[in-house]
Amino acid sequence: MITQEFAKLWWKLSKDLRTHMETELAPTLTEGQLTVIELLLGSGKDKMKPSDFIDHLDTTPAAITTLLDRMEKNGLIARERDAKDRRIVWVVVTEKGLQECERGVQIRERFLQAYLSRISSHNQQLLVYLLGKVANA
Repeated sequence: MITQEFAKLWWKLSKDLRTHMETELAPTLTEGQLTVIELLLGSGKDKMKPSDFIDHLDTTPAAITTLLDRMEKNGLIARERDAKDRRIVWVVVTEKGLQECERGVQIRERFLQAYLSRISSHNQQLLVYLLGKVANA
């Protein structure tokens, strides 16, 4: 069946990517931490509240707090109180976080490019188009 073959190939690619990212990002960054920094940088704002991550990370508030605690301890993010409402805590990316994000994106780009280079440029575009159709169905 096509669905079984798709699932098998998708699982292999996902596993290979996860393994590569975790190995290459260590010890200063994890793939989850890279995702948080990318969310912060791509949010259109310079900061987000911890609760803003819930929809994007598909995890619990407690797990997000633990993740942010580790990131803050490692200097990747900082937490700042809102100037007008001290109850609000903002998460911001530090300079180290920016550098690590850049490094992480380059690692991912090189890995994916190595995989995609196995097919022609036209087929790469077609693959991205078709995956977009599947993902947005």
